[in-house]
Amino acid sequence: MCGIFGYIGYRRNAASLVFNSLKSLEYRGYDSWGVACVGEKIHVKKKAGKIGGSDVNELPASSIAIGHTRWATHGGVTDTNAHPHLDCTGNIAVIHNGIFENYDEYKNKLKKNGHEIKSETDTEVIAHLLEKSDLRTVFNKMEGLNAVIMVDSEKKRILAARNGSPLVVGFGKNENFLASDASALLPYTRRVYFLEDDEMAEISEEAVFVKSTKTGKVKNITILSLSWKASSGKKGNYPDFILKEIYEQPRILSEIASSATWAAKIAGQIEKSKGTYLVGCGSASYAAMAGTYLFSKIAQRHVNFAVGSEFGYQLNFLNKNSLVIPISQSGETMDILESVKKAKAGGAKISCLVNVLGSSLYRVSDFKMLIGAGPEKAVASTKALTGMLAHLILLAYAAGGKLNEGKAAVNGAVKSTKNVLSDKSVRLIKKLADRIYSARSIYVIGRGLSYPASLETAIKIKEISYIHAEGLAAGELKHGPLALVEKGVPCIAFLPDDETYGANLAGAMEMKARGGFIIGISFKPHEVFDYYIPVKDAGAATIIPNIVAGQMIAYYLTVKKGLDPDKPRNLAKSVTVK
Repeated sequence: MCGIFGYIGYRRNAASLVFNSLKSLEYRGYDSWGVACVGEKIHVKKKAGKIGGSDVNELPASSIAIGHTRWATHGGVTDTNAHPHLDCTGNIAVIHNGIFENYDEYKNKLKKNGHEIKSETDTEVIAHLLEKSDLRTVFNKMEGLNAVIMVDSEKKRILAARNGSPLVVGFGKNENFLASDASALLPYTRRVYFLEDDEMAEISEEAVFVKSTKTGKVKNITILSLSWKASSGKKGNYPDFILKEIYEQPRILSEIASSATWAAKIAGQIEKSKGTYLVGCGSASYAAMAGTYLFSKIAQRHVNFAVGSEFGYQLNFLNKNSLVIPISQSGETMDILESVKKAKAGGAKISCLVNVLGSSLYRVSDFKMLIGAGPEKAVASTKALTGMLAHLILLAYAAGGKLNEGKAAVNGAVKSTKNVLSDKSVRLIKKLADRIYSARSIYVIGRGLSYPASLETAIKIKEISYIHAEGLAAGELKHGPLALVEKGVPCIAFLPDDETYGANLAGAMEMKARGGFIIGISFKPHEVFDYYIPVKDAGAATIIPNIVAGQMIAYYLTVKKGLDPDKPRNLAKSVTVK
């Protein structure tokens, strides 16, 4: 979850570069930050709170620096607990992602031996252990999933080790880089290597050596080339990343439809399997859920769905004939990775749908599908989520032997999405936000494919506007949730042009009868609607423009409340700890 960046080279001011790169990682979520640069000694600047504009000016020019944005686990949000942490001599600085589970036993020994430990963190213990030992030895003592980065004022190099928490090395000319997220490297280099579990890197200006943390032997590595554009990670003329990413969706969906040659191959894997399982967390879980409806409706094939954090408890039935399709924007979600590794150990084949080339999930998978959404900087997923859905639509049609129909369906979603994003439609959504932004709760209903659309719309509203929102299967209203509907409560109803229309309409009427303010998102108006947002029909792919309408509602609710839609409180882009 935390952000890491490191630089070594003589071409740039290391402290300034690392500081600015930490800003590019703010979307990962953090509550404190810090930078250490190496000269004759190590200079550290770290603070609780957001990164300021001129804080780095207090650090001297240097050729080596590491930086960190922290999400508190061990110890509160204070300047002292922020990373980097120093050893007693002040010659070693450490930053760390993950949880050093057995730090306590070493902390007590260090204190008895006279070490002064100033913070409440597990990370500072690592710095003190490194005073009389090397990184490989210390790292192998650590239990849990961790990434550790260190510099020292004598050896003047960056050392890093990883097990579970992501690290990417970037290669330049007479300079090299290290980051927790490949997108942060784009302004400087496209040539990268993603460290595997139980690997460490020794990084100097001229060279990078990757070694096994178990044996210490140097390993041969293959450097990848990132295809993303650096401009993709900039706001351009948009006020927020999330709005930029929402408006990028028609182009991305069109590109996915035009490059669907992969679909037949993966469909063949599904055909061969004796059980296919779609797995995701957060928004990706709703895409996975939608996949079960799509395969049933389009390919007449049963596939299973599980939330990533729960899938690890449902693996006993997997075997060599099983196919697991994990879905993830980052490819670094810890709950997904742990489950997938267990499934693979049980013989199952893994076919990932992921947005980041070279990510941990990408590397562990037998078959790979890249979403192709480009860097997604806002914490709340938009374009990656609809990209996932487009891939699943194409895959379902391919499994049914109708790939060309799938392409037509996604292109229909492109046209409908453009209409949702038209000036006329946006004006309607803004007026709606002005009307309901003070609501304490919002309820969203749907059936069939509109049920995961309801869940996704609700989580977007919760994530960025902080309004309590619940996505509900419309048929479940009378089984409890209807008790929550009272006069004036906003109720969003998805009513696409499919077999669920009449039953969904009945749910909207039930909420209306209890005083609910009914917001209809549909291909046609109805007298039960108090407010109507039109979405043109796109067949089974209508779920995409419906979700885009939900994204826009969530966005303008957030803006109306004066909140930051890119960096919601308490959340991070990549959940890399359990």
